Amino acid sequence: MTKFFLVRHGKTEGEESRYYGHTDISLSQEGVKQGEALRARLARENINVIYSSDLRRASDTAGIIAAAHNLQVIPRPGLRELDFGELASMTFEEMKEHYHGALRLLSGQDPGMSAPGGESLRQMSVRLKRFTAEVRKQPTERTLLVVAHGGSLRVLLCILFGISLNHWWQFQLEPASLTIVKTYPEGAVLCLLNDTSHLEGVGRQIS
Repeated sequence: MTKFFLVRHGKTEGEESRYYGHTDISLSQEGVKQGEALRARLARENINVIYSSDLRRASDTAGIIAAAHNLQVIPRPGLRELDFGELASMTFEEMKEHYHGALRLLSGQDPGMSAPGGESLRQMSVRLKRFTAEVRKQPTERTLLVVAHGGSLRVLLCILFGISLNHWWQFQLEPASLTIVKTYPEGAVLCLLNDTSHLEGVGRQIS
């Protein structure tokens, strides 16, 4: 059995309503506090390996958590958020103004569709499948922490559960949320989804 702790990075300096994609933005002060709350939440877990997207908002979150486990964070560009190309850093309303297929793109109705200069869900799933293939070559009795992004983690869940990419939008993952999945030869078991109980009071502490 391989146990996955899936963590979405903490809040960033950018606006929550924008789709940053591969734009490399930093954690906000609140995002750092959220990472520290995750570190406390996971401090007693026997984590064997920590993987992270190489974008700062994810790798910095992973680094904060890793401090409690004496582990190095292993960067994986394949865990990056969807590349929105020319639409990166736009709000949904701005996307609709520039690209008539914005709703279809984000809803997953057509996994082969991509923003101008960006990538499709299907293309993103290829790099995430490479990551899961790498993980599956290694010992199965272990616990992995994977810190990434809302979009890439939703696609990773589709892969782990063997469901269509059309369902990617049905997983809600808040910043600094924790999702736990156990995988077996027979399939995957969802143990926890989008849990943010460790963040209680974090926003009030820094406001």
